[in-house]
This record gives sequence, structure tokens and C-alpha cells, in this order.
Amino acid sequence: MRINLQVLSLRFVALALGALLAVLVIGSIEAIARVGFASGQFSGGAGLVEAGENSAAWSSWQLMPLTAIPAPSPVPVVPAPPNRLPNRSSRPAARPATPTPAARSATPTPAARPATPAAPAVSGYQPRQQIAPANPTNYGDRVSHDVFGRPVNNAPIIVLHETVGSADSALELFRAAHSDESRQASYHSIIRLDGTIVYVVSPEKRAFGAGNSAFKGPNGLEAVKTHRQFAPSVNNFAYHISLETPEDGEDNQTTHSGYTDAQYQSLAWLIARTPVPVERITTHRDVDQSESRMDPRSFDGNKFLRLLAQYGDR
Repeated sequence: MRINLQVLSLRFVALALGALLAVLVIGSIEAIARVGFASGQFSGGAGLVEAGENSAAWSSWQLMPLTAIPAPSPVPVVPAPPNRLPNRSSRPAARPATPTPAARSATPTPAARPATPAAPAVSGYQPRQQIAPANPTNYGDRVSHDVFGRPVNNAPIIVLHETVGSADSALELFRAAHSDESRQASYHSIIRLDGTIVYVVSPEKRAFGAGNSAFKGPNGLEAVKTHRQFAPSVNNFAYHISLETPEDGEDNQTTHSGYTDAQYQSLAWLIARTPVPVERITTHRDVDQSESRMDPRSFDGNKFLRLLAQYGDR
């Protein structure tokens, strides 16, 4: 039997080239997948990625850098009295707090620090953290000029919300693409009942968390109009945090059993990592201009402020 060495050599070369090509293709797919996930451009599945404290790749999700906000400059405002964070006994406005459509405006309202006994030290507290990026249709860029071309540079605020449904149902909504702009909505982060913090929208981006809203600061109302078809809102300078609602609150009642100790601890831990002063922490109820939002219902503002105080003066 004669062996054709030339044919064998050609076959060997073909096999080697095929294996090399397969390695290159697989490597390219993995690289694309990594880039796509890092930018939030992926679809399907509700899997969450754990975010460790030492994960440098996600450090921007755990802070609210001032660089995300345009440089300071005065904005015409109408004088108004400051708001307060509600206590558990306060009754919310008229309707519950479903995530609002993509209106882009106003800012949160100030809250006075209560003269109540300090809470136990929480310096060693470390919440579990996850990342579940929203679909890009559900958030936008922070802008330096409004739709009329006027410069905007409001100081950042924090707006507190509640999910009304489960955290997972809110994440499902935010991770789905919405071509209808009136359905686009998101928060920057959600705090589950067990205290887990889920990062949804990068703080450098504008989450669509409070349409038709305005922050009543010491100089009056603050809001930015970023879309010609929607009312002004606080979204351009707000960081939106939502607390997962307990099961007995998934209805239209004005109150529910309240939030867990773990949620309050994680909320204080997260806000302590931002440069936002307590005077610029507010609620969806207080910034809402439609008089239809009342979240977060049954929120104990004094308990939260006592925990926040453990991290030092702001």
C-alpha cells in the first residue's frame, strides 16, 4: 500500500488551520460577550452578577461621583419651603408608588436631622451587592443643557422610592427594551428585603425614576427639562434608590408593615458612600408634581437618619 505523503501533509495543514480558526472565533465571541455585558447591552435571562467590594470594574456603580453632575451654576427657581423625610406615622399622598415613566425632571427635598438617640454603630456593616444592568432604552445621559439650550448644573440629590411589587418584577421591567418612551423607567439601585443592593443604572447616567418632579430646595424649585414631550424633572441630577416593598404593601393602601432593618442598614451604607448632604435627600412623594405618588410608604425617616449619622457628619 502506497502512502501519499503530499495528501497527508495537506490534510494535516487543513486540520491545523481549522483548529486555529476555531480558537480565534471562540476568543472573539468571549471578548464581545464581555464588552456587551460591561456596557449593559445584553438580553435574555434574569441572572445577576455578584459585585464584590474589591471589584474595581464595578466601582463606579457603588459611588455617585460629583463628576457625573454638571458644574455648579444658578438656576431660576420659585421660593418654596423645604420638605422633610416622612416618619412611619405620616400618611402618604393619594396613590401608591409604581415606577414612573420616563419623565425627566425635578430634584429631592431637604430633611432635618432629628435629635434622637444614636443608633448602634454600623461601621463594620457590609451588604451583599449584585449587578443587573437596565436595558439602554430605560436610561439616558446626564445633560449639561436643557432642551432650550440653557446650561444646567444642579447639585446632586437622592430620591427614595419603593418598588410596590417585588424587586425581581421591577428588574424585569427595567431590563426589557421599551420603544414606547412613556414606558421607559428605571432606578439607579434597588435594595431587597434582605438588604442586598442591586445596581441597575450607573450613577453617571440619568435613570428615569421620577417624571414630572421638582426638588424644593432652599432657593426654590429645581427641575430640568430634558425632553420636549415630557414635563421637567429631577432626573438629570438625581440618584434614585428604591426599597423593595413587603408583601403586604403590594396594593393601593396608604401604609404597609414597613421595611426591614437590613434595608435601612444597606440604605445608610450606600448613601454614606455618596457626597450628597442630608439636606438633599428626599422622597418620590415629596418631589412628585402630579400629586399621584406616595412612595416610599411607611418609611421611618428618623431611623434612617440615625443609621446614616453613624458614618459621620455630611
